[in-house]
Amino acid sequence: MKTLKMILAAGAASLCIGLGAAGAQAQSMVFTSWGGTTQDAQKAAWAEPFTAATGVKVQQDGPTDYGKFKAMVESGNVAWDVVDVEYDFAVKAAQDGLVEPVDFSVVKRDEIDPRFVTDHAVGSFYYSFVLGYNPDVLGDKAPKSWADLFDTKSFPGKRTFYKWSAPGVLEIALLADGVAPDKLYPLDLDRAFRKLDTIKGDIVWWGGGAQSQQLLASGEAALGMFWNGRLHALEQSGTKVGVSWEQNLTAADMLVVPKGAPNKDAAMKFLAQATSAKGQADLAAATAYAPVNVKSKDLMDAATVATLPDQHAAGQINLDMAYWAANRDAIAKRWYAWQTQ
Repeated sequence: MKTLKMILAAGAASLCIGLGAAGAQAQSMVFTSWGGTTQDAQKAAWAEPFTAATGVKVQQDGPTDYGKFKAMVESGNVAWDVVDVEYDFAVKAAQDGLVEPVDFSVVKRDEIDPRFVTDHAVGSFYYSFVLGYNPDVLGDKAPKSWADLFDTKSFPGKRTFYKWSAPGVLEIALLADGVAPDKLYPLDLDRAFRKLDTIKGDIVWWGGGAQSQQLLASGEAALGMFWNGRLHALEQSGTKVGVSWEQNLTAADMLVVPKGAPNKDAAMKFLAQATSAKGQADLAAATAYAPVNVKSKDLMDAATVATLPDQHAAGQINLDMAYWAANRDAIAKRWYAWQTQ
Protein backbone atom coordinates (compact mmCIF):
# COMPACT_ATOMS: atom_id res chain seq x y z
CA MET A 1 0.00 0.00 0.00
CA LYS A 2 2.83 2.33 0.91
CA THR A 3 4.46 1.62 -2.42
CA LEU A 4 1.19 2.32 -4.24
CA LYS A 5 0.79 5.60 -2.38
CA MET A 6 4.32 6.57 -3.28
CA ILE A 7 3.67 5.77 -6.95
CA LEU A 8 0.42 7.73 -6.93
CA ALA A 9 2.09 10.66 -5.19
CA ALA A 10 4.94 10.66 -7.67
CA GLY A 11 2.49 10.53 -10.55
CA ALA A 12 0.50 13.42 -9.13
CA ALA A 13 3.69 15.42 -8.67
CA SER A 14 4.70 14.74 -12.24
CA LEU A 15 1.25 15.79 -13.46
CA CYS A 16 1.46 19.03 -11.49
CA ILE A 17 4.89 19.74 -12.91
CA GLY A 18 3.57 19.05 -16.41
CA LEU A 19 0.56 21.31 -15.92
CA GLY A 20 2.77 23.97 -14.40
CA ALA A 21 5.10 23.88 -17.41
CA ALA A 22 2.18 24.03 -19.80
CA GLY A 23 0.66 26.91 -17.86
CA ALA A 24 3.97 28.78 -17.83
CA GLN A 25 4.33 28.23 -21.54
CA ALA A 26 0.83 29.54 -22.22
CA GLN A 27 1.67 32.77 -20.38
CA SER A 28 3.83 34.06 -23.21
CA MET A 29 4.32 33.84 -26.96
CA VAL A 30 6.66 35.35 -29.54
CA PHE A 31 5.66 37.69 -32.36
CA THR A 32 8.23 38.32 -35.08
CA SER A 33 8.02 41.17 -37.57
CA TRP A 34 10.15 43.67 -39.49
CA GLY A 35 11.11 46.04 -36.68
CA GLY A 36 11.04 49.82 -36.55
CA THR A 37 7.91 51.95 -36.56
CA THR A 38 5.72 49.25 -38.11
CA GLN A 39 6.44 46.70 -35.41
CA ASP A 40 6.03 49.38 -32.76
CA ALA A 41 2.55 50.01 -34.16
CA GLN A 42 1.76 46.29 -34.28
CA LYS A 43 2.78 46.01 -30.66
CA ALA A 44 0.49 48.88 -29.63
CA ALA A 45 -2.47 47.88 -31.83
CA TRP A 46 -2.34 44.13 -31.33
CA ALA A 47 0.06 42.82 -28.68
CA GLU A 48 -0.81 45.13 -25.82
CA PRO A 49 -4.62 44.73 -26.15
CA PHE A 50 -4.11 40.98 -26.59
CA THR A 51 -2.15 40.76 -23.36
CA ALA A 52 -4.73 42.88 -21.55
CA ALA A 53 -7.52 40.58 -22.73
CA THR A 54 -5.82 37.20 -22.27
CA GLY A 55 -2.97 37.69 -19.83
CA VAL A 56 -0.59 36.20 -22.39
CA LYS A 57 2.57 38.28 -22.72
CA VAL A 58 3.80 38.88 -26.26
CA GLN A 59 7.56 38.93 -26.67
CA GLN A 60 8.82 40.84 -29.71
CA ASP A 61 11.48 39.47 -32.05
CA GLY A 62 12.77 40.41 -35.48
CA PRO A 63 13.44 41.24 -38.13
CA THR A 64 11.71 38.46 -40.04
CA ASP A 65 14.31 36.13 -41.54
CA TYR A 66 13.12 33.46 -43.99
CA GLY A 67 16.26 31.35 -43.68
CA LYS A 68 15.87 31.28 -39.91
CA PHE A 69 12.16 30.54 -40.27
CA LYS A 70 12.81 27.48 -42.45
CA ALA A 71 15.67 26.26 -40.26
CA MET A 72 13.50 26.40 -37.14
CA VAL A 73 10.69 24.38 -38.69
CA GLU A 74 12.98 21.83 -40.36
CA SER A 75 14.93 21.27 -37.13
CA GLY A 76 11.79 21.08 -35.00
CA ASN A 77 13.20 23.80 -32.76
CA VAL A 78 10.64 26.56 -33.33
CA ALA A 79 10.94 29.69 -31.20
CA TRP A 80 8.42 31.90 -33.01
CA ASP A 81 4.65 31.69 -32.71
CA VAL A 82 3.38 34.31 -35.17
CA VAL A 83 5.48 35.80 -37.97
CA ASP A 84 4.81 38.70 -40.32
CA VAL A 85 5.92 37.65 -43.82
CA GLU A 86 5.44 38.74 -47.41
CA TYR A 87 2.47 37.28 -49.26
CA ASP A 88 4.42 35.20 -51.75
CA PHE A 89 6.49 33.63 -48.98
CA ALA A 90 3.29 32.74 -47.12
CA VAL A 91 1.94 30.95 -50.20
CA LYS A 92 5.18 29.04 -50.80
CA ALA A 93 5.59 28.20 -47.11
CA ALA A 94 2.13 26.63 -47.08
CA GLN A 95 2.98 24.58 -50.16
CA ASP A 96 6.17 23.39 -48.45
CA GLY A 97 4.42 22.45 -45.20
CA LEU A 98 6.19 25.10 -43.13
CA VAL A 99 3.12 26.71 -41.56
CA GLU A 100 0.09 25.67 -39.54
CA PRO A 101 -3.43 25.94 -40.97
CA VAL A 102 -5.36 28.88 -39.52
CA ASP A 103 -8.06 27.95 -37.02
CA PHE A 104 -11.09 29.79 -38.43
CA SER A 105 -13.18 28.79 -35.46
CA VAL A 106 -11.07 31.40 -33.66
CA VAL A 107 -10.23 33.82 -36.49
CA LYS A 108 -13.18 35.51 -38.24
CA ARG A 109 -12.46 34.70 -41.87
CA ASP A 110 -15.63 36.38 -43.13
CA GLU A 111 -14.40 39.77 -41.87
CA ILE A 112 -11.12 39.61 -43.82
CA ASP A 113 -10.87 40.91 -47.39
CA PRO A 114 -10.83 37.68 -49.48
CA ARG A 115 -7.70 38.92 -51.27
CA PHE A 116 -5.77 38.73 -48.03
CA VAL A 117 -6.69 35.38 -46.49
CA THR A 118 -5.78 31.79 -47.29
CA ASP A 119 -6.15 28.51 -45.42
CA HIS A 120 -2.70 29.06 -43.89
CA ALA A 121 -2.33 32.84 -43.60
CA VAL A 122 -4.23 36.02 -42.78
CA GLY A 123 -3.45 39.56 -43.82
CA SER A 124 -1.27 41.74 -41.66
CA PHE A 125 -1.73 44.94 -43.66
CA TYR A 126 -2.05 46.11 -47.24
CA TYR A 127 0.64 48.45 -48.56
CA SER A 128 2.13 50.10 -51.62
CA PHE A 129 5.66 50.51 -52.84
CA VAL A 130 5.98 54.19 -53.73
CA LEU A 131 8.70 56.50 -55.00
CA GLY A 132 10.08 58.57 -52.15
CA TYR A 133 12.70 61.29 -52.15
CA ASN A 134 14.51 63.77 -49.93
CA PRO A 135 13.65 67.34 -51.03
CA ASP A 136 16.59 68.77 -49.10
CA VAL A 137 18.96 66.74 -51.29
CA LEU A 138 17.18 67.09 -54.64
CA GLY A 139 16.13 70.70 -54.24
CA ASP A 140 13.43 71.89 -56.63
CA LYS A 141 13.53 68.69 -58.70
CA ALA A 142 10.73 66.29 -57.85
CA PRO A 143 10.89 62.78 -59.35
CA LYS A 144 7.49 61.51 -60.43
CA SER A 145 7.94 58.16 -62.18
CA TRP A 146 9.93 54.98 -61.78
CA ALA A 147 11.86 56.08 -64.89
CA ASP A 148 13.12 59.06 -62.86
CA LEU A 149 14.58 56.63 -60.36
CA PHE A 150 16.91 55.43 -63.13
CA ASP A 151 17.72 58.92 -64.43
CA THR A 152 20.99 59.71 -62.66
CA LYS A 153 21.62 62.79 -64.80
CA SER A 154 18.43 64.60 -63.83
CA PHE A 155 18.38 63.16 -60.31
CA PRO A 156 21.96 62.57 -59.15
CA GLY A 157 22.82 60.78 -55.93
CA LYS A 158 22.42 57.36 -54.45
CA ARG A 159 19.08 55.61 -54.77
CA THR A 160 17.82 52.87 -52.51
CA PHE A 161 16.03 49.62 -53.31
CA TYR A 162 14.71 46.65 -51.35
CA LYS A 163 17.54 44.18 -50.94
CA TRP A 164 15.69 40.89 -50.82
CA SER A 165 14.46 38.81 -53.74
CA ALA A 166 10.79 39.68 -53.55
CA PRO A 167 8.09 41.42 -55.58
CA GLY A 168 8.90 45.01 -56.36
CA VAL A 169 12.36 45.82 -57.70
CA LEU A 170 12.19 43.83 -60.92
CA GLU A 171 8.75 45.21 -61.71
CA ILE A 172 10.02 48.75 -61.11
CA ALA A 173 12.94 48.18 -63.48
CA LEU A 174 10.61 46.93 -66.21
CA LEU A 175 8.15 49.78 -65.74
CA ALA A 176 11.02 52.25 -65.90
CA ASP A 177 12.11 50.60 -69.14
CA GLY A 178 8.70 51.16 -70.69
CA VAL A 179 6.92 47.85 -70.12
CA ALA A 180 3.15 48.31 -69.86
CA PRO A 181 1.63 47.33 -66.49
CA ASP A 182 -0.57 44.66 -68.08
CA LYS A 183 2.49 43.10 -69.75
CA LEU A 184 4.67 42.71 -66.67
CA TYR A 185 4.10 38.99 -66.11
CA PRO A 186 5.80 36.70 -66.67
CA LEU A 187 8.72 38.98 -65.81
CA ASP A 188 11.32 39.51 -68.53
CA LEU A 189 14.25 38.89 -66.23
CA ASP A 190 16.94 39.64 -68.83
CA ARG A 191 15.42 43.02 -69.56
CA ALA A 192 14.95 43.85 -65.88
CA PHE A 193 18.54 43.04 -64.98
CA ARG A 194 19.85 45.02 -67.97
CA LYS A 195 17.94 48.04 -66.69
CA LEU A 196 19.24 47.57 -63.17
CA ASP A 197 22.78 47.31 -64.55
CA THR A 198 22.52 50.95 -65.66
CA ILE A 199 22.43 52.20 -62.05
CA LYS A 200 24.01 49.32 -60.16
CA GLY A 201 26.85 51.47 -58.85
CA ASP A 202 24.39 54.04 -57.51
CA ILE A 203 22.25 51.63 -55.49
CA VAL A 204 22.21 51.46 -51.69
CA TRP A 205 20.22 48.46 -50.50
CA TRP A 206 17.82 48.41 -47.59
CA GLY A 207 16.88 45.17 -45.87
CA GLY A 208 14.20 46.46 -43.51
CA GLY A 209 11.85 49.40 -43.23
CA ALA A 210 13.77 51.13 -40.46
CA GLN A 211 16.92 51.09 -42.58
CA SER A 212 15.05 52.54 -45.56
CA GLN A 213 13.87 55.43 -43.39
CA GLN A 214 17.36 56.10 -42.10
CA LEU A 215 18.86 56.13 -45.59
CA LEU A 216 16.35 58.68 -46.85
CA ALA A 217 16.23 60.90 -43.77
CA SER A 218 20.03 61.12 -43.58
CA GLY A 219 20.32 61.96 -47.27
CA GLU A 220 22.58 58.99 -47.91
CA ALA A 221 20.01 58.01 -50.55
CA ALA A 222 18.34 60.91 -52.34
CA LEU A 223 15.45 58.82 -53.63
CA GLY A 224 14.23 55.25 -53.87
CA MET A 225 11.44 52.71 -53.45
CA PHE A 226 9.73 52.56 -50.06
CA TRP A 227 6.80 51.04 -48.25
CA ASN A 228 4.28 53.87 -48.09
CA GLY A 229 3.85 53.50 -44.33
CA ARG A 230 7.53 54.10 -43.70
CA LEU A 231 7.39 57.44 -45.51
CA HIS A 232 4.23 58.35 -43.60
CA ALA A 233 6.05 57.64 -40.33
CA LEU A 234 8.94 59.90 -41.38
CA GLU A 235 6.49 62.69 -42.21
CA GLN A 236 4.80 62.25 -38.84
CA SER A 237 8.18 62.63 -37.13
CA GLY A 238 8.73 65.98 -38.85
CA THR A 239 11.11 64.79 -41.57
CA LYS A 240 10.61 66.45 -44.94
CA VAL A 241 9.69 63.75 -47.46
CA GLY A 242 8.51 63.78 -51.07
CA VAL A 243 6.23 61.01 -52.33
CA SER A 244 4.99 60.01 -55.77
CA TRP A 245 2.10 57.54 -56.01
CA GLU A 246 2.42 57.14 -59.78
CA GLN A 247 2.25 53.42 -60.65
CA ASN A 248 2.35 52.49 -56.96
CA LEU A 249 2.78 48.74 -56.51
CA THR A 250 0.41 47.05 -54.09
CA ALA A 251 0.84 43.92 -52.02
CA ALA A 252 0.13 42.67 -48.52
CA ASP A 253 2.06 41.28 -45.62
CA MET A 254 0.62 38.12 -44.10
CA LEU A 255 0.64 36.60 -40.63
CA VAL A 256 1.54 32.92 -40.33
CA VAL A 257 2.09 30.41 -37.54
CA PRO A 258 5.22 28.29 -38.12
CA LYS A 259 4.71 24.53 -38.15
CA GLY A 260 5.38 23.29 -34.64
CA ALA A 261 4.96 26.67 -32.96
CA PRO A 262 5.20 26.09 -29.20
CA ASN A 263 2.13 28.20 -28.37
CA LYS A 264 -0.20 27.48 -31.27
CA ASP A 265 -3.45 28.07 -29.37
CA ALA A 266 -2.28 31.48 -28.17
CA ALA A 267 -1.02 32.21 -31.68
CA MET A 268 -4.46 31.63 -33.18
CA LYS A 269 -6.03 33.97 -30.63
CA PHE A 270 -3.38 36.55 -31.48
CA LEU A 271 -4.29 36.25 -35.17
CA ALA A 272 -7.91 36.95 -34.22
CA GLN A 273 -6.87 40.11 -32.38
CA ALA A 274 -4.57 41.25 -35.19
CA THR A 275 -7.23 40.85 -37.89
CA SER A 276 -10.12 42.24 -35.85
CA ALA A 277 -11.85 45.40 -37.03
CA LYS A 278 -10.39 47.47 -34.21
CA GLY A 279 -6.94 45.91 -34.36
CA GLN A 280 -6.69 46.66 -38.06
CA ALA A 281 -8.17 50.16 -37.70
CA ASP A 282 -5.71 51.06 -34.96
CA LEU A 283 -2.77 49.77 -37.01
CA ALA A 284 -3.92 51.68 -40.10
CA ALA A 285 -4.26 54.90 -38.11
CA ALA A 286 -0.71 54.53 -36.82
CA THR A 287 0.99 53.42 -40.04
CA ALA A 288 -1.06 54.52 -43.10
CA TYR A 289 -1.11 50.90 -44.25
CA ALA A 290 -4.58 49.82 -45.33
CA PRO A 291 -6.60 47.45 -43.11
CA VAL A 292 -7.48 43.93 -44.26
CA ASN A 293 -10.63 43.75 -42.13
CA VAL A 294 -13.61 44.92 -44.19
CA LYS A 295 -15.23 46.56 -41.13
CA SER A 296 -12.22 48.61 -40.04
CA LYS A 297 -12.88 51.76 -42.06
CA ASP A 298 -16.17 52.21 -40.21
CA LEU A 299 -14.03 52.85 -37.12
CA MET A 300 -11.67 55.31 -38.81
CA ASP A 301 -11.99 59.04 -39.45
CA ALA A 302 -11.99 60.41 -42.99
CA ALA A 303 -8.58 62.08 -42.63
CA THR A 304 -6.95 58.76 -41.75
CA VAL A 305 -8.70 56.89 -44.55
CA ALA A 306 -7.38 59.51 -47.00
CA THR A 307 -3.79 58.46 -46.21
CA LEU A 308 -4.28 54.82 -47.21
CA PRO A 309 -2.91 53.23 -50.39
CA ASP A 310 -6.34 52.20 -51.63
CA GLN A 311 -7.08 55.92 -52.01
CA HIS A 312 -4.49 56.00 -54.82
CA ALA A 313 -6.10 53.46 -57.12
CA ALA A 314 -5.51 55.44 -60.32
CA GLY A 315 -2.55 53.80 -62.04
CA GLN A 316 -2.12 51.36 -59.17
CA ILE A 317 -0.53 48.00 -60.06
CA ASN A 318 -1.18 44.80 -58.10
CA LEU A 319 1.92 42.67 -57.74
CA ASP A 320 1.32 39.07 -58.87
CA MET A 321 1.86 36.96 -55.76
CA ALA A 322 0.96 33.69 -57.47
CA TYR A 323 3.74 34.28 -60.00
CA TRP A 324 6.22 35.06 -57.26
CA ALA A 325 5.25 32.07 -55.14
CA ALA A 326 5.91 29.81 -58.13
CA ASN A 327 9.16 31.50 -59.15
CA ARG A 328 10.66 33.03 -56.01
CA ASP A 329 13.40 30.43 -55.47
CA ALA A 330 14.58 30.45 -59.07
CA ILE A 331 14.58 34.26 -59.22
CA ALA A 332 16.40 34.44 -55.89
CA LYS A 333 19.38 32.50 -57.21
CA ARG A 334 19.87 34.94 -60.06
CA TRP A 335 19.08 37.96 -57.88
CA TYR A 336 21.70 37.30 -55.22
CA ALA A 337 24.28 36.24 -57.78
CA TRP A 338 23.75 39.55 -59.60
CA GLN A 339 24.12 41.54 -56.39
CA THR A 340 27.53 40.02 -55.71
CA GLN A 341 28.93 40.37 -59.24
